[in-house]
Amino acid sequence: MTSEPCGARTSFVVASRNRSAELATVLRLLLDTTNSPIILVDNASDDDSVQMAWHIAEGSAGRLTVIEAEENLGAVGRNLGVAAASTPFVAFCDDDSWWDPDSIAAAESLFDAYPTLAVLAARTLVMPGRREDPIVADLASSPLGKDPALPGPSILGFLACSSIVRVSAFEAVGGFSPIIHFRGEETLLAWDLSAHGWDLCFCERLTAFHQPSVERGTTSAQDARAMRNAVLTTWLRRPLWHCVRSGAAFAHAAVTDRDHAAALGEALRALPAVLAARHRLPADTERCLRVLENS
Repeated sequence: MTSEPCGARTSFVVASRNRSAELATVLRLLLDTTNSPIILVDNASDDDSVQMAWHIAEGSAGRLTVIEAEENLGAVGRNLGVAAASTPFVAFCDDDSWWDPDSIAAAESLFDAYPTLAVLAARTLVMPGRREDPIVADLASSPLGKDPALPGPSILGFLACSSIVRVSAFEAVGGFSPIIHFRGEETLLAWDLSAHGWDLCFCERLTAFHQPSVERGTTSAQDARAMRNAVLTTWLRRPLWHCVRSGAAFAHAAVTDRDHAAALGEALRALPAVLAARHRLPADTERCLRVLENS
């Protein structure tokens, strides 16, 4: 486990691959503005990310831990970071996102006050310009409403890069799924946490910053991966008719687009793993999903 600076109760877990310059900026920001431990999980980068991170770690007084994954684990790399943390809470970052330092102490107080809370989703401000990410309005006006016994609107989805988790809850449900790998991986985790009786809330008092990387795939490839993962998530947890409907929509998209066709092939190859891990959500969580769909 990573060492814990005096008084720190939240660790930052950063997952990264092949974005050395942007990653360096984020690591230095976290070191300069907080006193929390930082755990970097490098997903088998083939640029100089690891060498750069070790250089920064040497001057971090033990606050930065570098974990080198042997392959690109996608979101599962975060699981390694959480497992290495010695704090009860973890704030996720990507290599293009960071946190308002005052939000960390505020989140810790909320976790203490609300023991059933597993996830706190923050306001996400997109840089430069500090404009709110469109997901903020969706979370703030969640059709699931606000339970007076909780600190914010109830949610069944979030952005990992602007969320803080209770480690015990995260690990109890297995963290992020290797079947999903990356993009939209938060949905399955949110469903599973809810299924195990945990609460997830949006909290406007918390703020994270996101400066989207310029190093991204084509829009079509990103859309295809997002659709693949949404379908896999449905196949893993939803009733059969949802699975059929989502699969049919995916097949239709694959007919007209090469990226979607490739993603459909990936989804079909994952079917044995999906069937092995599939189980239905409890009625309460399924009912919440229907509320979100009907809204």
